[in-house]
Amino acid sequence: MSLNTTAVRIKVTLKDVKPEVMRCLVVPLTLRLDRLHLTLQAAFGWTNSHLFEFLAGDGRWGIPDPDGDFGPQPIDARKTRLSNIVQETGAKTIHYLYDFGDSWDHVIKLEKWFDNMTTEGLPLLLEATGRCPPEDVGGASGYAEYLDAISDPTHPEHEQRRLWGLEQFDPSVVDRKALEAAVNALSEIWKPRRRTIRSK
Repeated sequence: MSLNTTAVRIKVTLKDVKPEVMRCLVVPLTLRLDRLHLTLQAAFGWTNSHLFEFLAGDGRWGIPDPDGDFGPQPIDARKTRLSNIVQETGAKTIHYLYDFGDSWDHVIKLEKWFDNMTTEGLPLLLEATGRCPPEDVGGASGYAEYLDAISDPTHPEHEQRRLWGLEQFDPSVVDRKALEAAVNALSEIWKPRRRTIRSK
């Protein structure tokens, strides 16, 4: 099995959130973790405005704090690939934590391996269920309160919460085309560049 021609289908579910928010993608096994982070941001519709970490076994991968003031540092996600986590931990489930204040826990299940497959055109979004919660809504519990408030005209915070977003928020409506476009844009940016030999 060549890692460079191996891809994996992943199912990523936002933990403790109702209605379900799930994405299914195919990504190269050699994808760097900082790029997997950007892929998940695009696929879910987050704004990439907070810190993140990947967790598997006893390992933590993220962007180390240059000042190192906050205890043990995570392993640098910019220097680690998804294949490294799989080889080092044997994990079939990885947690992706986004926004340490709201603590959005994404459960990543490695579902199916594809050997001898070109990884050009990856990452690829296969499925999208449920709309991503608004940023800074207060995590899973804050999101539940937000949905209660906007769906109940008699709720004391109904009007304030309804006007909080830029538009009418419906947790079940997913803009699949926008998410696909965001993920496809990454595959285009990360596509290997072919070298051209100039004739003298």
